[in-house]
Amino acid sequence: MATQDIQAQGIQAQDIHANATTSGGGGDSGGTGAARKGVGGTAAGTTMVTGGTGAGEPAATRGKTSIADVVVVKIAGMAAREIPGVFDMGGGLSRTIGAVRDRVPGGRPNVGRGVKVEVGERQTAIDLDIVVEYGVPITDVAHDVRENVIGAVERITGLEVVEVNVAVNDVRLPDDGTEDSAGETRVE
Repeated sequence: MATQDIQAQGIQAQDIHANATTSGGGGDSGGTGAARKGVGGTAAGTTMVTGGTGAGEPAATRGKTSIADVVVVKIAGMAAREIPGVFDMGGGLSRTIGAVRDRVPGGRPNVGRGVKVEVGERQTAIDLDIVVEYGVPITDVAHDVRENVIGAVERITGLEVVEVNVAVNDVRLPDDGTEDSAGETRVE
């Protein structure tokens, strides 16, 4: 009887191993290989690039690399802000909340403001909301932003950027300066 139990367990172990190797390697707890391949079942906001497993694979390809959406958001936000003519990013309410947040001691600027991304297994799509300086050619700024964002995201993450949509929400006029630009204060 003990021999039959051991043989039955051996068959189950072989079945589990066969399922794990045909579904992308490794035994995930849900029994589906989709999470290992990055096709569904993955945590929201991440992408996975998988490699092989085992001693026969090169060291650089063993395991998986996950890239969270927030990583792509921050890279795209920084790359867009590097372009001359981009004054700020985000819509009106988002910029107002950001201005308040920036004034709070210890608050950090939100580099992801005005950036939305969709990240897949190997590709990403990016939407940007920007505010441009008055007088700059908007189409040139949008073109430069698009090129810089695509270059930065593809270089840093290795993901293919399929599109970058740029929406210009506002123009900063010369008389829209900061509170100190007029040189006068209302209160002494």
